[in-house]
Amino acid sequence: MKLELRGITKKFGSLVANDHIDLTVEAGEIHCLLGENGAGKSTLMNVLYGLYRADEGEILLDDRLQHFEGPGDAMRAGIGMVHQHFMLIPVFTVAENVMLGHEQTRAGGLIDLAAARQKVREISDRFGFDVDPDALVDDLPVGVQQRVEIIKALSRDARVLVFDEPTAVLTPQETDELMAIMRQLKESGASIVFITHKLREVREVADRITVVRLGKVVGEAEPTATNAELASLMVGRAVELTVQKEEPTLGEEALEVEHLTVVDPIGQLVVNDVSFSVRRGEVLAVAGVQGNGQTELTEALVGLQSRVQGTITLDGQDLTRHSVRRILDAGVGFVPEDRTEDGLVGEFTVAENLMLDRSDGEPFVKAGNVQRGFLAEFARDKVAEFDVRTPGIETKAGRLSGGNQQKVVLARELSRDLNLLVAAQPTRGVDVGSIEFIHKRIIETRDAGVPVVVVSTELDEVTALADRIMVMYRGKVVGIVPGDTPREVLGLMMAGERPAPSGDAPTPEGAAA
Repeated sequence: MKLELRGITKKFGSLVANDHIDLTVEAGEIHCLLGENGAGKSTLMNVLYGLYRADEGEILLDDRLQHFEGPGDAMRAGIGMVHQHFMLIPVFTVAENVMLGHEQTRAGGLIDLAAARQKVREISDRFGFDVDPDALVDDLPVGVQQRVEIIKALSRDARVLVFDEPTAVLTPQETDELMAIMRQLKESGASIVFITHKLREVREVADRITVVRLGKVVGEAEPTATNAELASLMVGRAVELTVQKEEPTLGEEALEVEHLTVVDPIGQLVVNDVSFSVRRGEVLAVAGVQGNGQTELTEALVGLQSRVQGTITLDGQDLTRHSVRRILDAGVGFVPEDRTEDGLVGEFTVAENLMLDRSDGEPFVKAGNVQRGFLAEFARDKVAEFDVRTPGIETKAGRLSGGNQQKVVLARELSRDLNLLVAAQPTRGVDVGSIEFIHKRIIETRDAGVPVVVVSTELDEVTALADRIMVMYRGKVVGIVPGDTPREVLGLMMAGERPAPSGDAPTPEGAAA
């Protein structure tokens, strides 16, 4: 089925999320929609799927004009969406999830679950998905759950499939499997829109590439385009994609974590007996699929978790279960994974956000009064040093782009005398140009002799920054390996397989390493 979007415009108040976007996807084609987070890709697909109504523009399928009042209309027209965050009910079986919303009934008005099971088997066998229709979704690996989402769409005769950032929660091996599935779907005649910001995936699977920046189509490219060419289209300038770093100059062990355990508010063990150390002048990167205890680990390091056992020491000082204030005063810098919730106060100015964790005394505050002159000079210096694109230091932080908000957080944290930097998802939701800048500052911090802990679900980022890599799976450390460990090995570790002593062949999780 051929899909055409003509002049699609979608506004949210004064924000133009989509600005007269044209897009054509041919039948049997994988068309990649490439752009940074916030570029307008997902908004455009939500218009296509009937979740939003366009302010201007047309949607055509096989040259026939469409009018969607909601997702039901889009599905009936043959459009299916595989969402980044799965729309599955964990306590239902695969068959129950697949039939949900378009249940078939048999005599007496009873739901025909047998027909749903048969439909799952037919689709699973056709594409080699190997999905048990009677399995509980909650018991399935993430990659298999994604296959269930695809089966849901195919069971409703979808001929245009939209994959919205589908690899965000997958291991590298699961990503490879998804790429193979997309090729199978293409060969069956399906039209596929693949939304991503990951250059490696684009070049591997796309037939054509459309690049979106700030709500507009800024160009088209072939899969033969280089990463540098695609990146420059995404951000509008040349970008250095390789992290430049020398071999680390290692000092003494600074951060030591022993037998750290964290229990969440409902009593679940989310960090399970984790031990590691970080030396001065070293980057330890924590890798793993999102949701395997990395968030709780970083929060425990900075005092944001209360139900903690084990010990955390920095330069011989025990920081276990101390307040956030005391930990910051010990020289710990913290870049949280959610900058809008934990890193900034959106209604505060850029200048005020730059002094957030130093508002209890001099030089920013004297006798309870903010020293406005000092703060203004400090803020202007940091805005210039960290290349924060802002109308001025009195601009509210919430009005900045994601990349510039992240630079404000980094400027605040790196402008203190640090004994440790903890950076969680430091480049999440920022453009390629800002990623380049942030990576450079993290390496400069390492080279200044500061121990650095980076937590990232982006494997490219992990391998670019790390001197050593610690992989977590279900709250445990699978292994700690050198920074140049192959991606294939890391991917297996992210699925729970422990590295062999040689470091080049993982063994099943739980086996002796």
